[in-house]
Amino acid sequence: MQAIHQPIQTQAKAEQRSANTPGPGRGRKPDFRAMLSNKEMQAALGSGLLMLIAWATASWSNQLSVLLYIVAYAIGGWTKAKEGIETLVKDRDLDVNLLMIAASLGAAAIGYWNEGAMLIFIFALSGALESYATERSHKDISSLLALKPETALRIEDGKMNRVSINDLQPGDLLLVKPGELVPADGVVYRGSSFINQASITGESLPVDKVAGDEVYAGTVNGEGALYVEVTKSAEGSLFGKIIKLVEEAQTEMPDSQRFIERFEGIYARIVVAVTVLVIVATPLLLGWTWNDAFYKAMVFLVVASPCALVSSIMPVMLSAMSSSARRGILFKGGAHVENMAQTRVVAFDKTGTLTMGTPQVTDIITADGYDRTQLLGAVAAIENLSMHPLARAIVERAAKEDINLPIAEQVQALTGWGIEGKVNDVLWKIGKTDELDTHHMSSGINNANDTEGQWGASDMKDLAVWHGIRAQLEGEGKTVSAITANGEMAGLIAMRDTVRPQAAAAVKKLEAMGVKVAMLTGDRPESAAVIARETGVSLVYAGLLPEDKVKQVHLLREQYGQVLMVGDGVNDAPALAAATVGMGMGVSGSGTALEVADVVLMNDNIEEIAWVIRQARRAQRTVKQNMFFAITVILALIAGNFLQDVALPLGVVGHEGSTILVILNGLRLLR
Repeated sequence: MQAIHQPIQTQAKAEQRSANTPGPGRGRKPDFRAMLSNKEMQAALGSGLLMLIAWATASWSNQLSVLLYIVAYAIGGWTKAKEGIETLVKDRDLDVNLLMIAASLGAAAIGYWNEGAMLIFIFALSGALESYATERSHKDISSLLALKPETALRIEDGKMNRVSINDLQPGDLLLVKPGELVPADGVVYRGSSFINQASITGESLPVDKVAGDEVYAGTVNGEGALYVEVTKSAEGSLFGKIIKLVEEAQTEMPDSQRFIERFEGIYARIVVAVTVLVIVATPLLLGWTWNDAFYKAMVFLVVASPCALVSSIMPVMLSAMSSSARRGILFKGGAHVENMAQTRVVAFDKTGTLTMGTPQVTDIITADGYDRTQLLGAVAAIENLSMHPLARAIVERAAKEDINLPIAEQVQALTGWGIEGKVNDVLWKIGKTDELDTHHMSSGINNANDTEGQWGASDMKDLAVWHGIRAQLEGEGKTVSAITANGEMAGLIAMRDTVRPQAAAAVKKLEAMGVKVAMLTGDRPESAAVIARETGVSLVYAGLLPEDKVKQVHLLREQYGQVLMVGDGVNDAPALAAATVGMGMGVSGSGTALEVADVVLMNDNIEEIAWVIRQARRAQRTVKQNMFFAITVILALIAGNFLQDVALPLGVVGHEGSTILVILNGLRLLR
C-alpha cells in the first residue's frame, strides 16, 4: 500500500519523520547494520567463517577440511567468478575477477587451500565494500524515489475522487491530508500546515505553508489539511525532473574511471602472459622446480592484479555524490565531480541566481499635495489587475503595509508604456519615466524617499529635481516608474530585484578558496554594478545576450581555467552547456536550465557552492592518494615476490588489504 493511503499521522510522528530525514550539513557515518545486510557482504563473511573452520579441522580431518574449503570458495567466489565469466564471454575481455579466481584455484591446485580461501575471502570482502559504497550512493541520491506518490485526491464537482497522478492537470484542486505526500507541484489554495521538503530542497527543518505558497510533489505534509491547486503535470514537476537526473547520475562515470577500465583489460592480459611465462620459462632457464615456478606465478598473479587501482576512483566519486546529495546538490554523474574539482572561476547569472528574481518596491517619492498611502493604494488597486512582475511588486508592498485597496475602474494597459485606471474619479497612470521628459512640474516633492531618506528638500519645485531623483535611483540599479494623476506628476516609485541573503557570504567563501567570481547578466551595467558592490563580485560583464554569455565563458576559460556557470533561466542554457560544469537552480530554475546543467542546486542555496567545490577537491585528492598507494603496493609486492620470496598469504593480505584500504579511504567522503 502506498504512503498516500496511510492513516493520518500525529504531529509528533510528522516531526519525527522530519528529524530522521537527512538535511544539509547533517553527515552520516557508514551504517554497519545496512552494510551487514548486503548480500555480497554476507557471502564474504560466510566464506571467511568457513575458511576458519576448515583451518581448525585440518589437523584431525584433512578430507573434511578440503570439503569446507571448497564450500568457502563457492560461497565467496561465486559472484566474482560469474562477473568475470560474463566479461570474458560478452566483452571478450579479461578483468581482475578472473585473475583472482584463477589465482585462488591455482593455490588450491598446489595444496595451498587456506591461502586460496583467504584470497577469495578478502577479495569478496573488498568487492562487498565497493558494492556497499555504490548502494549507499544510489540510496542517498534516489531515496526520494520511494516518496513518489501514486495517487491523489482530486476534488471534482464537490466530490473527492482518487486518481492517478498521471491524470493530474494544471488547475486541478487536490486535498492533501496530514501525513500524506504532496502528489503534484502546486500552490496552496486553502489551509495551512508545515511541509517537510528535505527530500527535494535539502532543508532540514519543515517549512510553514499558507495560502499562496508553493508546494512540491514528493514532500510530506505535516499536521494540517491543505487544498492545493496543481500548477504542473507529473512529468513537468520538480520531482519528475529529479527522477530523470537520478537516472542519468546512476549511469554516468568519470573519465578517469573509463580509462582505468580500459587499462584493466590490457593490464590483465599482460599479467596472464607474465604468469604463464614464469610457469613455463623459469624451470627451463633458471632451473626452478615446476612446483616453485607455479607458486611464484600464483603469488605474482595475486600481487600484480590491479584490484586496488580499479577501486581507487568509483567508491570515492560515489561517496562524494552521496554526501553532496544530502546537502541538496545533485550531480548527474561522477565525471562532473572530477570537473568540479578543477574549478577556477564561478560565473553567476544575476537575476534569479545572485538575486531572488522578483522585484520589490524600494522607494516611493510623492509630490506636494499627495498623500503617500493614498498614492500607493490607488496605484496598487490598478496594478492588481496586471500580472506584470513590477505590478505584483507594488501590490505586495501595499499588502505588506495593510493598505485597503479602493475600487479601480476603466483599467487598461498602455502598450509599450504602462497602465492606467480611474480611482475615485481620478485618472492615474503608472509607467515609464519618459513622462518626466514631456510634463512640466508645478508641484514640489513632499515625501522624498521611502526608505533611505536622501532626498530632503520639500521646496524643490522644478523639473530638474525629478530628473535628478530619477538619475540617482537608476544609478542605484533600480527600475523607476512615473505616476501621474489627471495628467499631473504625482510621484515616482522605484523597484529593484533583491540580493539573495546568502550571496555575499557565497562570494566571500569562494574568493577565500582562491576561486574567481564573475557575474554574467543581460541587465544594464548600472544595475549589475550595484549588485556587484553588494555581493562582492569582482568580475562584472553586463548587457550580454545569450550568445554573448557563451563567448564570455570561453574567454574566462582561456584566461583563468575551468569555469563553473550557475544559472536559472532559459537564456542561461547555452552558457551552462559551454562551461566546464553547468549548475542549475533547482527550485527557481527553468526546465531547460535543469536539463542542460551537469549539477543541480536543489535548495537554491548558493552558499553551498564553495562546499561542493571543496568536497570535489577532497575527492580528487583522495583518488590521487589511492592511486599512488595502490601502485606503490603493487610494485613493492612484485619486487618482493621475485627478490625476497614473498609468501602467498602475505601477498594475499598485502594486495587485497590495499584494496580494502583504498575503498575505506573513499568511504570517508560519506561523512
